[in-house]
Amino acid sequence: MQTITTNTLTDTMYYKEIPVFTYKINYPSFTTTCSDASESINHHYAQLAQKTEEYGRKVLYAQAAADAEYPQSPRPFPIYTLDVVYQITYNAGCIVSLYMDTYTYAGGAHGQTIRTSDTWDFNTGKSLRLTDFYPLTPVSLYQLQKSMEGQVAERLKANPGIYFEDYRALLQDTFNVNSFYIQPGMMVIYYQQYDIAPYSTGLPEFYIPVSF
Repeated sequence: MQTITTNTLTDTMYYKEIPVFTYKINYPSFTTTCSDASESINHHYAQLAQKTEEYGRKVLYAQAAADAEYPQSPRPFPIYTLDVVYQITYNAGCIVSLYMDTYTYAGGAHGQTIRTSDTWDFNTGKSLRLTDFYPLTPVSLYQLQKSMEGQVAERLKANPGIYFEDYRALLQDTFNVNSFYIQPGMMVIYYQQYDIAPYSTGLPEFYIPVSF
């Protein structure tokens, strides 16, 4: 098992004494008894956080400052936001799985959340793939599709309209082999906002029992 510490990069940036952009980037740091692999994994997340911070400070701040300068921009100015949070979903033996949600608000009615995920083997320092938990054959992909279709159908019974009408085709067209994480006894397949459902549905998740 690994021990996790949360690191944070945060700041609020001003333009002409007006707060226009704020960010808070949380990212994990690991210690492990499995091997020395935690050093490279920690470096990966530290670099990722620094790149995200650089994007916020250079790109999002510049956009926010330009919008704040615009004479017809609303007052008080709607502060642009960049928030990154992570969730550990599995931590047992030498395996850790997690996802990270990056929320960006840059004006308009609402922001956008993009999810990424990783599953690590701390014995080797390697990132595990979907095929390490679930075989991707024509038969298994068909079974996976049918399982997800069934879960959508059940959810629509309780909440009509929470998926697009052509969700069956979209489940295939927007399927991303990297969009997964694991929980005890379970593999979770997720889709991004708007892939198969309206914004209000969030990021749809599908639960597939697996043994590992």
